Amino acid sequence: MLWSKYRVGGLLGDKMMRPMRLAAIASLLVVMLSGCQTADSNGVVRTNEPSKGDVTAFGDAFDGLKTVSDVEYYASDQAVAEAKNQFRAENYGNAGALFYKATQLAPNDGVAWLGLAACSDRIRRFDLSDRAYARAFKLVGGTPEYYNNVGYSYLLRGKLQDARSNFLKAYELAPNDPTVANNLKLLSSSVKNLER
Repeated sequence: MLWSKYRVGGLLGDKMMRPMRLAAIASLLVVMLSGCQTADSNGVVRTNEPSKGDVTAFGDAFDGLKTVSDVEYYASDQAVAEAKNQFRAENYGNAGALFYKATQLAPNDGVAWLGLAACSDRIRRFDLSDRAYARAFKLVGGTPEYYNNVGYSYLLRGKLQDARSNFLKAYELAPNDPTVANNLKLLSSSVKNLER
C-alpha cells in the first residue's frame, strides 16, 4: 500500500512528471519546427519555386520561365511589359497573372485589362475575359485593338457572326492594320472549313 504512493502513475508521480513531459514536448516541437524554415539571404521563404530539372505540365523545362513570385513589386508599365513578353512566349498563365497584377497596381490601365482579357481567352476562361473586356471598353473605348481582340475572342468561342461584326468594326477604324486583315482571312477560312 505504501509503495503505491510513489509509483509513476500515483498521485505524487503525476505532479512531478507533468513539468518534465511539457519540457520534453516543447523541446521536441522546437527541434521539429526549426527544420521548417530555410535560411534565405533576404529572409523570404518561397515554397512554390521550381527546382532545377523540374518540368511544366506541358513537358517544358522551367529554365527561362520567370514565375510571378520572383518579383516583389512592379510598377504597372513594368508588369505590362513583362506580361507581353510572357504572352509572346505563349506562357498565357504567367502572362495573365502579370496582367492581373498590373490591373491591381493601376486599375485604370486599359492596356492591362485588354491583356488580361486576351490571356483569359487563350486559357478558355471566357467568363473572365468578358469582364475584362467590359472594363477595358470603359477605359480605352472602341479602338481597333479592342474590337480585334473581342472578335478573336468570339472566333475562339465559335461565335462567327459576332467575330465578323467586331473584326469589321476594327477594319473600319484601321483598314491598313495587318493583324485585323489576317483575322478577317482566318475568319473566312473558318467559315469555309466549318465541320458539323
